[in-house]
Amino acid sequence: MEHQLGHTLVLIVFLGVFSQWAAWWLRMPAIVLFLVSGVLAGPVLGLVDPSADFGDILRPVVGLAVAVILFEGGLSLHWHEFREAAAGVKRLITVGAALTWTFASTAAYFIGGLSLPVSLVFGAILIVTGPTVIIPMLRQAGLNRRTASYLKWEGIINDPIGALLAVLVFQYFVVTGDTSNGAQVFVDLGWALLVSLVMGAGTGYALGWAFNRTLVPEYLKAPATFALVLVIYTLANMVFAEAGLLAVTVMGMVMGNMQIAGMVELRRFKEYITILMVAVVFVVLTADLDPQVLSHLDWHAAALVLAVMFVVRPAAVLLSTMFSGMDWRDRVLLAWIAPRGIVAAAVAGVFGPFMVEAGYDGAELLLPLIFAVVFSTVILHGFTLGRLSRWLRLSADPHGVLIVGASPWTTELARALTNELNVSTLLVDSSWHRLRQARLAGVRVLYGEVLSDQIQQSLELNEIACLLAATSNDAYNALVCNAFSKNLEHDRVFQLPMYAADQSNEAKLVAQPLRGRPAFHENAQYEELWRRHFQNWQFFKAKLSDTYGYEDFRRDLPPEAFVIAVLYQDGILLFRPAYRNGHRPSAGDTIVYYAPRRSQTTRPDDTEDADDADAGDKPDA
Repeated sequence: MEHQLGHTLVLIVFLGVFSQWAAWWLRMPAIVLFLVSGVLAGPVLGLVDPSADFGDILRPVVGLAVAVILFEGGLSLHWHEFREAAAGVKRLITVGAALTWTFASTAAYFIGGLSLPVSLVFGAILIVTGPTVIIPMLRQAGLNRRTASYLKWEGIINDPIGALLAVLVFQYFVVTGDTSNGAQVFVDLGWALLVSLVMGAGTGYALGWAFNRTLVPEYLKAPATFALVLVIYTLANMVFAEAGLLAVTVMGMVMGNMQIAGMVELRRFKEYITILMVAVVFVVLTADLDPQVLSHLDWHAAALVLAVMFVVRPAAVLLSTMFSGMDWRDRVLLAWIAPRGIVAAAVAGVFGPFMVEAGYDGAELLLPLIFAVVFSTVILHGFTLGRLSRWLRLSADPHGVLIVGASPWTTELARALTNELNVSTLLVDSSWHRLRQARLAGVRVLYGEVLSDQIQQSLELNEIACLLAATSNDAYNALVCNAFSKNLEHDRVFQLPMYAADQSNEAKLVAQPLRGRPAFHENAQYEELWRRHFQNWQFFKAKLSDTYGYEDFRRDLPPEAFVIAVLYQDGILLFRPAYRNGHRPSAGDTIVYYAPRRSQTTRPDDTEDADDADAGDKPDA
């Protein structure tokens, strides 16, 4: 038995991680592959049967995993985002939640044919939009920060609120069986909210206070946080059912907005844990589906799911955000995007059997209906979010370049990328004087310390494809790269090569794991680039074609010149020596290189294949 359970756990973890990798490779929503993997492993092939394999521990373990996921979501909720989207978020988590409950319950009663108690529980569950689904979708969709904050805040805040409301309605009808005192529902909800806020906020503040005063050693910060999240979730649930979800969310919000030493590493650790848990829990819940349960669905169920997606959600969002000052495009996107996930499925799985035992009409349809909504919204919203955001012009352009450190050389590089290649380039420096030439050249600049909270908050990181740290301080360049590698892939973060009289002497260099990738060429140090700039070196470009390939370009490249970057056909620019997915540049890609001015050397695009190479004039110097 233990041997078989071990195999099951390994298979579930593998399917979860493999699904995320495949989704990244195929550029499709990971949540869709979670569902596919779970269905194949469970109902179709019978390799996994979570209820039988894990028994009574399945639901508690899923609940603890959801608690950790919501805590990590709370860590990502920053007050500066809330201030930017405050009016819309307040409407969505108050008026929007109430309208969703009302409209969904009404649709379940009149269209789905469910009894009133089951309809009210169904409507409460649908308030939940699920950070476990939203956050992976946002990671791939590339929405601008404002629009993403609407979805993120709504999903994370409404997740525990919807679950709490479902518990209250369930207790009202099933546990007490007393329908004479409707006001008690709201009293109980207020009590649950108070308990959650006090326990979550108090614990989060106390833990942050202890971290900042070094009362907890660095190596224990992540384990201590993880343990306390589970403790607070359990204690709050003992006071009131499902109050733990809101408590851990509030705890995460408090800690995420405190200036806690080591928060970056803590947040990164929690993100890794959350990615694994989201994958595993979704595969488990989907594999646990009973095909017989889905057989209860008929045309009434199909009509109800369509009403939820095309009537209930749009009406709730559009009505609740009227006169809120939100951009109409944000309202349209939010009116469509509302995927449901783990919490909705878990709550329905708990309440459905109890309501069947209590004899409520339609209770046997609660779980299959919620799963039908989960499947429909995850698949349709997952595949349409990116397309709709681009159509509404709400997605950030992921092709930008961020250059840290203004100098004559970086100013010229930024101008060449901006004016000659139409690459969105942002030059950041803490000296207004050093940015002067870039401003006059029409380059987009940002004045301030790139590592400050204010600059970090103002940057649209979804717009950045790669970063170049090019200041005169090698250690600072490494610090910048290390900070941004948390948001960008490590192969997208570059710095000028570090200078040492003996490059083999690692004692004179910043440790390798803390550096960015060395850009361009091993001799392209800051001082050397300045020297070549004042020797009138310039930036050139050569576009590869079927008749003028990469090997032809390398043959014609002057020996003293070096390649700066490759602009791929889809608009992504990467600094050398990185290559897209490990592949060398091919036909349609443009190579940017740095060489002596034209009168001093022969350019690759001055060869007999110059027309085929589509070489443009050099950027204005």
